[in-house]
Amino acid sequence: MTQPIIILLVIFLLFAITIILWIINKKIFMLIIGIILFLFILFILNFFRDPDRQIPDEKNIIISPADGKVVEIKSDQELLFFDKKFVKVSIYLSLWDVHINRIPIDGEIIFQEYSKGKFYPAYKNKASQKNESNLIGIKTKIGEVFVKQIAGIIARRIISTVNIGDEVYKGQRFGMIRFGSRVELFLPNDIELTITKGDVLRGGESIVGKFYEK
Repeated sequence: MTQPIIILLVIFLLFAITIILWIINKKIFMLIIGIILFLFILFILNFFRDPDRQIPDEKNIIISPADGKVVEIKSDQELLFFDKKFVKVSIYLSLWDVHINRIPIDGEIIFQEYSKGKFYPAYKNKASQKNESNLIGIKTKIGEVFVKQIAGIIARRIISTVNIGDEVYKGQRFGMIRFGSRVELFLPNDIELTITKGDVLRGGESIVGKFYEK
């Protein structure tokens, strides 16, 4: 049984006990507590939702790895020890966005590194370098593509379900970040981006860029 289901069951049990006590004792504060617990149940159900997405079947495209708003696009970005320049697309996920993360392009997982860090608000650009994060690298037909999962001020749990050597596919679920976060996509500099800062994306559906096979 997964942790979210356990949490939901515990909250539901507390809610049921609270309502029973209110029925027996008619204490208004028990009703208020019951309402609060019920609203929290709705919040948990909304946050952990995992809707199906229509993965575009077009070739030579890169899709968004997450739902959210594009808060930054920067070219000529360096990444760790890789001797290449990348264009970085930063996506901010609010509490109300779907938090399932998806693979942006077909390939093979060749790198994964989890880094401890701070928990600054995920919408701030300094979160990119200072916050706790998980970076995965994908070997693709256009070179290396990286996805960085970044924890926020509330999100303290990053989940990744892929391992080095795994074959992955465009739109495939590979993890999530709980309760508000940031996802960054590092692409080869010559990618033709189809998005701009401020765009709202849907993970697994929105096309981020196009490329031409050499």
